[in-house]
Amino acid sequence: MLQTAHPETDVHTCYHCGDACTSTPIHFDEKEFCCEGCKVVYELLAENDLCTYYTLDDRPGISVKDPIASARFKYLNDAKVQQQLLDFQNDSISKITFHIPQMHCSSCIWLLENLNRLNPGVTDVHVNFLKKEAAVTFEHQVTTLAQVVELMAHIGYEPQITLADMEGPAPKKDRSIYYRLGLAGFCFGNVMLLSFPEYFGGLQHHFGRFFGWLNVLLSLPVFLYSARGFFTSAWQGLQQRMINLDLPIAIGLLSLFSVSIYDIATGKGPGFLDSFTGLVFFMLIGKLVQRRTYDSLAFDREYTSYFPISVTVLKNGEEIPTSVKELKKGQRILVRNHELIPADSILLRGTANIDYSFVTGESVPVARVAGEVIYAGGRQLGEGIELEVVKEVSQGYLTQLWNHVNFKKEEKQTLENYANAVGKPFLIVTLLIAAASLVYWVPRDTDMAIKAFTSVLVIACPCALSLATPFTLGATLRIFGKHKFYLKNSGVVEALAKADVVVFDKTGTLTEPSSAEITFVGHALSAQEEQLVRSVLKHSTHPLSQRLYAQLQGKPQPVLNFLEKPGAGLQGTVGDTLVEVGSAVWVGADFKEAHDNKQTRVFISFDEEVRGYFTFQNVYRKGLQELIQELGKTKKLAVLSGDNDSEEPRLRQLFGPQAQMRFNQSPMQKLEYINALKAQGHSPIMVGDGLNDAGALRQSDVGLALTDNVTGFSPSCDGILDAKQLPRLAHFIKFSQTSLRLILAAFGVSFIYNIIGLTMAVMGEFTPIVSAILMPVSTLSVISFAVLSVKLAAKKARL
Repeated sequence: MLQTAHPETDVHTCYHCGDACTSTPIHFDEKEFCCEGCKVVYELLAENDLCTYYTLDDRPGISVKDPIASARFKYLNDAKVQQQLLDFQNDSISKITFHIPQMHCSSCIWLLENLNRLNPGVTDVHVNFLKKEAAVTFEHQVTTLAQVVELMAHIGYEPQITLADMEGPAPKKDRSIYYRLGLAGFCFGNVMLLSFPEYFGGLQHHFGRFFGWLNVLLSLPVFLYSARGFFTSAWQGLQQRMINLDLPIAIGLLSLFSVSIYDIATGKGPGFLDSFTGLVFFMLIGKLVQRRTYDSLAFDREYTSYFPISVTVLKNGEEIPTSVKELKKGQRILVRNHELIPADSILLRGTANIDYSFVTGESVPVARVAGEVIYAGGRQLGEGIELEVVKEVSQGYLTQLWNHVNFKKEEKQTLENYANAVGKPFLIVTLLIAAASLVYWVPRDTDMAIKAFTSVLVIACPCALSLATPFTLGATLRIFGKHKFYLKNSGVVEALAKADVVVFDKTGTLTEPSSAEITFVGHALSAQEEQLVRSVLKHSTHPLSQRLYAQLQGKPQPVLNFLEKPGAGLQGTVGDTLVEVGSAVWVGADFKEAHDNKQTRVFISFDEEVRGYFTFQNVYRKGLQELIQELGKTKKLAVLSGDNDSEEPRLRQLFGPQAQMRFNQSPMQKLEYINALKAQGHSPIMVGDGLNDAGALRQSDVGLALTDNVTGFSPSCDGILDAKQLPRLAHFIKFSQTSLRLILAAFGVSFIYNIIGLTMAVMGEFTPIVSAILMPVSTLSVISFAVLSVKLAAKKARL
């Protein structure tokens, strides 16, 4: 598409944007550019063999020197507008998610994810191709939001931003497939009507040529508009040296149309335009079905937005545990140490020390004072803080944090990868079979050769194979979700099925925090001292801290210099008194445990003077014994506890002599144990409370955080299990194994369809239209098999 000067006018046009070069054009790579900006964009594409960008339109890029475009985006510099649009902002960076409907291929993804090469202020771009979204992170001290949007518009990807929709519904979906389908259906019906003379043979002698040319006129819009997507996709795949699903379809369509035009032009026959238009019509139906099913799959996965994260709402002096999804603007909430801030809020009381590593990847805490906005996704470090919610909770944003790149684990070969790997050789074999059928039939029957060739290309579809895995696992995720077992994605189901070791934390996981019997040993605490201890406990999310907080009396007082060390204890200054709560080592107690009286103990000290300790007579969760017995049949079991070994006899009775048990374990030691298991070739599941176990949860193949009424959400985990459902964990693991077997069965159904279909097509038993009908039918049948088989298996498993 190289455009050069016209001698008569001496006008030069820019290769990138198509504008006239008003001054001396810039020459590069035998092409002309109107400015350095357009030249730089072309260089980026050329360096990475992505110049197919220029085959998509006569002027795919927008002029980089356009002053009008710059003026259009000035409103984005307004602070109020930014507050509505931005997902996150701190002193140095801002994050925003754009909807970009212009995305269509890998070139688009690459170019968007390399915006930093065009603007150094852009630090990261993550593209979600299915949703047509790009999450952009930029340094607002280097560049502005308006400049980022302007840059994206310059390269042809202007974000869709409408102020009216900032808090409203999502952008409208592309409906062009409905227009293409409608046109193809109209033309197909009329071509069939005009082909009746040829079907019956009565009028063919007088009107055959006339009706043939009418059919050509009706088929041209189908060829140029309705079928364009197949040809464009196939061509782009070839440009990228890839064989995609649309290549055999495009070859079949092109051969039908070309042969038909030749037959009608030479008078040899009526051609196959009825088959051509019908083929496009039914193939578009297949495309629509596929898109709707993928949309349905994406919707089903949004159930992760409802994982049971709770937040403490303050109302009339009471602390009310409330589901995050029910949190409303204007409510006052309490966020304790290590808890995640679920919604954009204003700090009302307390010292905020916010860790935004889940959002920015940087673990350096940021201090905030009363009156400042604190964005969702930050984690409070230190004393509990009181906030007022200023923006509705974005469950999708919390889900995005859960799937953040910082918490992605090393990918292993999965069934979905196997299906994708089969796709390419499958298409190659399909092309070879189609060519062989053409060679076989041409000497015998030319019409049959065209029909067989096209039918093979159309009916052989690996899409059913590729849909078997996501729909089977998607249905499994829905079954788990109904039972309050929430997994991050379908890949966790596979990992769950393949695990061979289950590791449990003890406190808050095996034990029931709300049922523990608490006794104080030592000098009795006065009402004022109980109030001091309760004030410090208020800021902790540890199960023992919460249980003790509920037991003690007194109105909590402000705490200064709060500190909590996982696995050790917590401290803070209340008034003039230093209060320490935790292990004997933490408070500096010189304590030796009696052999016959080992119990979980929490020591108390005031101004470094130990006053005694609380003992917890642990109560294990209901159904735990049955769970351990079931898991022990097929898995190795282990217990990691930060407490002493007082409970070892009871645990040994539960877990048996083969289980490994380790006590007095720090969070780092738990992490090292998980790493050691993986080094030995094991695939571990870690079940913990999500607090002290974050490292172990993240490193294990499957990290499950158990949740009671209130929990600190941890993106490190792969799933969240309601504590009441813990006894069913063995059933969940067994059902995940059943799901993998159902995927293999769905693979078998898909292969049977393709083998039968290809055999009949090669024999000439199928016309192209019949093949076009059977292809989406086969896809729907595989999807139906996957979903229904999972439901039947779940019913059989009583899930």
